Amino acid sequence: MSKEMLNALNALEQEKGISKEFVVEALEVALVSAYKRNYNQAQNVEVEFDLKKGNIHVYSVKEVVDVVYDSRLEVGIEEALDLNKAYELGDKIRFEVTPKDFGRIAAQTAKQVIMQRVREAERNIIYNEFIAYENDIMQGIVERQDHRYIYVNLGKIEAVLSKQEQIPNEVYKPHDRIKVYVTKVENTSKGPQIFVSRSHPDLLKRLFEQEVPEIYDGVVEIVSIAREAGDRAKVAVRSREEHIDPVGTCVGPKGQRVQAIVNELKGENMDIVEWDADPATYIGNALNPAQVVSVTFNEAAGSCLVVVPDYQLSLAIGKRGQNARLAAKLTGYKIDIKSETDMEAITMAKEEVGLEKDVEYAEVIETIESQEQELNEEEIIESVEDLDTEFDEISIDDDVEEGNLDAESAEELIELAEERDGMED
Repeated sequence: MSKEMLNALNALEQEKGISKEFVVEALEVALVSAYKRNYNQAQNVEVEFDLKKGNIHVYSVKEVVDVVYDSRLEVGIEEALDLNKAYELGDKIRFEVTPKDFGRIAAQTAKQVIMQRVREAERNIIYNEFIAYENDIMQGIVERQDHRYIYVNLGKIEAVLSKQEQIPNEVYKPHDRIKVYVTKVENTSKGPQIFVSRSHPDLLKRLFEQEVPEIYDGVVEIVSIAREAGDRAKVAVRSREEHIDPVGTCVGPKGQRVQAIVNELKGENMDIVEWDADPATYIGNALNPAQVVSVTFNEAAGSCLVVVPDYQLSLAIGKRGQNARLAAKLTGYKIDIKSETDMEAITMAKEEVGLEKDVEYAEVIETIESQEQELNEEEIIESVEDLDTEFDEISIDDDVEEGNLDAESAEELIELAEERDGMED
């Protein structure tokens, strides 16, 4: 067995990259357990593997004592001195106890240990290979799917694509080639586990890096991405060189570059806008294709009021508010969009309540509402003072039947009277 064992260890080291010392160390521990199972003794047993000859030796380690109480664990001082005059009390002596049939047990144990170490090594190799692709893009083949995941073959391992990471309404069929973004690589007890995504915004970033050499080289930079996977996305770009148009570079000749990305994402609409150091200009670009008349900021609240032409209000807001929502994600500002007509009404309201023109829109509304509340309270007081009868003298049914008072007006009179009584109290 010795030659076969050494040959197996050498082949393992060359093919799998697993060192012989690493396997032997595990093998010695496993052989101790095997000895205990088969011979019911392992408290003081050591197993030694000879790397030169491939032989396996089992030793029983005993302590030198004056009086022996357990011959399995102890050896008397007189017997120890017969072996070697240098032994003293407390020394450890190894006695070889290798069973004659231990070779068969060792071979079975060695096979199990080697198989286990091979599996562990393969897992580590795969993990080390794919951890380099974390936060990067890979191409895979759809293998199968169940109620939780779609399984994507990446070559040496299957990655999982959860429902939350899929593009809505996208249909995945077996053998489809798709590009996925590796979000996380875990080394679990069952082996490496790779999680991928099709809806992550960084998937879009990596696709642009693949299709646009200027982005890959760093000449054009993607500043921000706002994406609603499967429907629409906005990408803000800027150029590090003045003579290069960042938007035109990303679009490509006849739109070829951006069209390749749209095709990969199954028709997801793509808006590429130019980033600008001026927030007002940047927000105006982000709201494309709508035109922007003016932008007013409230820095404290991190918001802004955008004025657009009346006929472009719906275009600026977008279907179900999508355009405004994506623009807000892209720029980092809360965006309130008003038409020019609405803005004129607000300006008139400012003049009526005596506020300065540069007062924030929210403060205008607050002032108007407070004044309206004061007017309502005055009307209530006047109405209550005009009442000729006390609340308990009002007969709703009689007045309604006689046609002097409708039910709704009667209810209002009761409410006014109740409020009057509260004020008097």
